[in-house]
Amino acid sequence: MLRASGFFRPTFVFAGFRPVPTAPFRTPMKSQQDILSTLRELFEELFEIEPEKVTPEARLYEDLDIDSIDAVDLVVRLKEITGKAVEPEQFKSVRTVQDIVDAVDEMISA
Repeated sequence: MLRASGFFRPTFVFAGFRPVPTAPFRTPMKSQQDILSTLRELFEELFEIEPEKVTPEARLYEDLDIDSIDAVDLVVRLKEITGKAVEPEQFKSVRTVQDIVDAVDEMISA
């Protein structure tokens, strides 16, 4: 809602019902460890998940409570961060954080 004074400036873009920061991430993604670090930042900002819980073996749905709408938000942000088109085939079999790391590594290496 805009204030009458006109001083309201939105700082977030909404994806689903969660505010998504528009600032870029600082972690360059050159290695799988860099990708994991970026994912930890993303999961904390998008889904309020503590970075310590975002481990390679963490299962997205069972351990981190990521649903299909969250997954879409994540894919959109990954596209923004990498500047690469995200192929649906790359993410169909994703079940763990390591699966995402592998898919992103493949995306940025292509």
